[in-house]
Amino acid sequence: MYVLIYITAVAAANLSVAHFGPVSTPFNAFLLIGLDLAIRDRLHLDWRGRALWARMAGLIAGAGIISYLLNPASGIVSVASLVAFSAAAAASAVVFQSTRRYPVLARANGANVAGAALDSLIFPLIAFGTVFPTIAGLQFLAKVAGGAIWSWLVFRRARPA
Repeated sequence: MYVLIYITAVAAANLSVAHFGPVSTPFNAFLLIGLDLAIRDRLHLDWRGRALWARMAGLIAGAGIISYLLNPASGIVSVASLVAFSAAAAASAVVFQSTRRYPVLARANGANVAGAALDSLIFPLIAFGTVFPTIAGLQFLAKVAGGAIWSWLVFRRARPA
């Protein structure tokens, strides 16, 4: 179920950016990328010890491919998404896995900050050829806030790991 939600959120964000451009990114960041960050942390718990890195890479690549197949004109956005999500996932994983002694919500939110920072810089640089400082800042804040809300929803019944 989480895999389907993740792919749907990423594809919707990519297609929205391809259609509406940079102005849509702060809204996508709050609603869809915040969800992506929370789902990714949930999957870290579910998949730990079971080919986590390979499964995450496949999930990220699959979401980019689906975005492209739904709208080939979104090609550069899909590539930007793939690269940015990969870098963000790696940073998020390092933070999430290295903070095991903390409660899961603290781990998730710390990981979200790391992932949101990288994604907010890498994605627009590749997708639009530049980083719009105001939009990147809004994206970062929206991802962290959205990630906090989605993390609370995703982890509210989770057992400590």
